[in-house]
Amino acid sequence: MADLRIIPSIDQIRQRAGVRALEARYGHHATVAALRGSAEALRARIASAAAAPHENARPLDAVDAGAAIEVDAATRLAAQFRPSLSPVINATGVILHTNLGRAPLAPAAVARLAAVAGTYSNLEYDLAGGARGSRQVHASAHLCRLTGAEAAVIVNNNAAAVLLVLAALAAGREVVVSRGELVEIGGGFRVPDVMTQSGARLREVGTTNRTRVSDYAAAIGDRTAAILRVHPSNFRVEGFAARPSLEELSALGRRFDIPVIEDLGSGYLRLPEDRQEGRPDRLGDEPAVQESIEAGADVICFSGDKLLGGPQAGIIVGREPLVATIRQHPLMRALRADKLTYAALEATLAEYLAGRAAAEIPVRRMLALDAETVQVRADALAGSLRRAGWTADVREGRSTIGGGSAPGATLPTWLIALSRGGLSAHTIEESMRQLDPPVIARIDEDRVLMDLRTVPPEEDTRLSELLAGLA
Repeated sequence: MADLRIIPSIDQIRQRAGVRALEARYGHHATVAALRGSAEALRARIASAAAAPHENARPLDAVDAGAAIEVDAATRLAAQFRPSLSPVINATGVILHTNLGRAPLAPAAVARLAAVAGTYSNLEYDLAGGARGSRQVHASAHLCRLTGAEAAVIVNNNAAAVLLVLAALAAGREVVVSRGELVEIGGGFRVPDVMTQSGARLREVGTTNRTRVSDYAAAIGDRTAAILRVHPSNFRVEGFAARPSLEELSALGRRFDIPVIEDLGSGYLRLPEDRQEGRPDRLGDEPAVQESIEAGADVICFSGDKLLGGPQAGIIVGREPLVATIRQHPLMRALRADKLTYAALEATLAEYLAGRAAAEIPVRRMLALDAETVQVRADALAGSLRRAGWTADVREGRSTIGGGSAPGATLPTWLIALSRGGLSAHTIEESMRQLDPPVIARIDEDRVLMDLRTVPPEEDTRLSELLAGLA
């Protein structure tokens, strides 16, 4: 059996070419710490083997020991430095998958991020005047052109947008809300809780399923600061249900001279072709931001990373005097967006203004993708997987929009159903999650299902190669 004295010193091991490469990649201190841990683990294994010797065990020499420590240290360092946030292939068919980061960015937005992230920028500098400027001008002009609003302001997410609007316009006063709109969104965040934190007081009206304009009117008094209308987000009330139109609420707000605030959520921007052809059927009755402006809402909040297809952001648009009040509130500094959000959002909005959104923004492209195109790709991928040893069938299915957008709306698609040998679907799905990059699919009736609607076409070959390696 090997003697512990055959283990080289750390300085000796550092002379190995492979270890020098590790130091160049991971740094001196991290590499030395990993080498020490690996050497100690090898000592423990040698001691354990000496206590229970095996007659056929091959003696370990110094070269073997050095190589073993190098390999183990490389494994330790790779695990230690592996990013916790990494790209995945989304084969679930859920377009706005909150757990997978919602909207992937358009190439133009990615390029703008790269241009701005690695250098200084005019985030708060007025290039024309040569003096301090305001970050709040960035992307605002694009938003006003696209939505028809008078003014806009951007914060870090939509919950922050609602919080800021209520704090600026209604702190210490009442906000009238329908009982049917006191929703809970992902992560356990509830509209009443957000209102409480803003300092506004909730005034519930109507019932869970039916609220009338007269209910709002009866609740308005000297303490009323605003009317709040909340998009149902991730659920739908059907059957014996009704709520006033936004036009009716806006007329009521004008009658009593109080603002109507709409938490729109999804951020669907109507495209020029949508104006000509009507709302895409796949979006159901999902409201567009432009329609809320046209209906008379005074302030509207929505997300940047849902149907808009941009980065995570909370966008506030509306009447200039109200937006100015919101912009000047002390919470604005705590909730403001950073330069990367502005860069990605402005580039995304520019694609809308240039008429390229349907082709260049991934979310809009996935929404427009027809089932026949998905089927052709699914047939081709399933064929290559069968040749690699998989059982792969193509079947009809439904894609989901997700992200609390267009609740209940689904899109026709074609799914690849995978199985292999006697392995369970959960075993296969787990092995797919261990790939690099991980492949995220779904399970139904003990079959792993992949929906290529949410996989970029240029990733089909890579996906095939990854899965072929598992067969």
